[in-house]
Amino acid sequence: MTATAPVSPVPVAPAGLSERARRYVEVAGVRVDRQNLGQRREAWIGLGVPAREIDRATAFQDRWGGLALPPAPFYEGGPRILGADRPEGSATEGWWHPAGNSRVSTAYGFMIGPDGAFGIHAHRWTPLHASTHGWVESLALADHARRWARSVTRVTRGAVEALDLGGFEPVPEVRGVTDTWWRGRDSLIAVYRGEAVGMDAPQCLEAHVYEGLDEWGLHGG
Repeated sequence: MTATAPVSPVPVAPAGLSERARRYVEVAGVRVDRQNLGQRREAWIGLGVPAREIDRATAFQDRWGGLALPPAPFYEGGPRILGADRPEGSATEGWWHPAGNSRVSTAYGFMIGPDGAFGIHAHRWTPLHASTHGWVESLALADHARRWARSVTRVTRGAVEALDLGGFEPVPEVRGVTDTWWRGRDSLIAVYRGEAVGMDAPQCLEAHVYEGLDEWGLHGG
């Protein structure tokens, strides 16, 4: 039986999140038992995993492990529960470790990259957000926007590229890389490019347009 580290079922949001994301984690999230990676350390070192990569995975586990959040609006809902496992990679390519198991069967896994980015790994690595903080901020912002928008429109394929983002500014807290959020006068736009880029699948390009937002809807939190 795999040892787990007991935690309180009521999550405490990791430091560094916005007020909006902190509320989202603590109200909508649940903490469950998480694997104790320390008991696997020697075995992983024996398999050639560098100690510094095990330390990095352990730090992720300590901060995010066992956190279950509501389904994401894309990527088949995202990881069911955030959690690290054995790092994979090499000295030449860099090292990744899992970020949590998918809710459903997908053609990719959710991983943390060599530079700490949160992304998906299929036949290539595609960073979505520069950090796990950014991923969680994007979930919190999507939840917030759905609650406050007067209308939500799903845009796909070529129509995404045709969106006019003039007059919009990037939302910095989501730390977007391949996926980005944009804030306009009374609108928010989430652009999801990860599957299209990571799987060479332009038909997967998608954006969600949230319109009719007041000042609280745009900036609340």
